[in-house]
Parts: sequence; C-alpha cells; structure tokens
Amino acid sequence: MPRSYPDRPMVGVGAVVFKDNEVLLIRRGKEPRRGDWSIPGGMQELGETIFAAAAREVMEETAIAIQNIALIDVIDSITPDAHGRVRYHYTLVDVVAEWQSGEAVGGSDAMHAEFMPLHRVAGTGLWSETQRIINMARDLRGL
Repeated sequence: MPRSYPDRPMVGVGAVVFKDNEVLLIRRGKEPRRGDWSIPGGMQELGETIFAAAAREVMEETAIAIQNIALIDVIDSITPDAHGRVRYHYTLVDVVAEWQSGEAVGGSDAMHAEFMPLHRVAGTGLWSETQRIINMARDLRGL
C-alpha cells in the first residue's frame, strides 16, 4: 500500500527507551523530517505485535535491545492535502521501554543515535507530539 493517499490508516510504532536518566533519540535518515531528532520507530509488519515491532525497530535503527515494554499512548496523524483529501494517515502507537543491551549506533532509517540526558531533550526541536510522549513516559517512570 502506498504511504501517500492510502486506502486505510497505516500503523506505526515509536519507542521511548530509557537508560538511567537518559532517553534514546535518533536523527531521522529518511523523509519525512529527514535530519530531525525523533524517537526510534517504524511501521508494524503483518503478524507482528506492537511490542515486537517496537523491539525490532529499535534494534534495526539503533542496535539497542530493549525490555519491559509498555504502552504510553496512541496518536492519530492525519494530513490532508490542499483539496481536503487524506494524503497521509498514520495511527502511531508509542511505547516506553528500558535499555537492555547494546551501544547506540545509527542504523537502517537513522543517520545517528544517542542516549541524551532528559534536560537536553527539550532543546532538540522535536515534534510537539513526540515531546509530549517523552514527557508522559518520563512521568510514568517517576523521573
């Protein structure tokens, strides 16, 4: 199914991964928002659970293994074109997880990956919804 002008919503998953008081961020390697900071994530595959998709995407994009995965929130990202037709429609399922092993390295869809101290995250220019999700995950962890 094409990503633009789809015939139904596409399901994506994003993961807020903590290692102590740091969160895993990537610089996106592809459009949309190429070069922008984000959390790792991608499209759910047929037959895959959300939690399995999160673990796979984090590993592919950052070489990090995660554990203790839990749901944070679901975001409807619907972008119409100038004529009101739906150009993009994503259902984004965001999870929180803990670092298990590995060193952060940019992988398949990420040009860079690193664990960033929470106090630096707000200055990265994240999409407002991504910042909100990180804040919710931080609150869930009691940080």
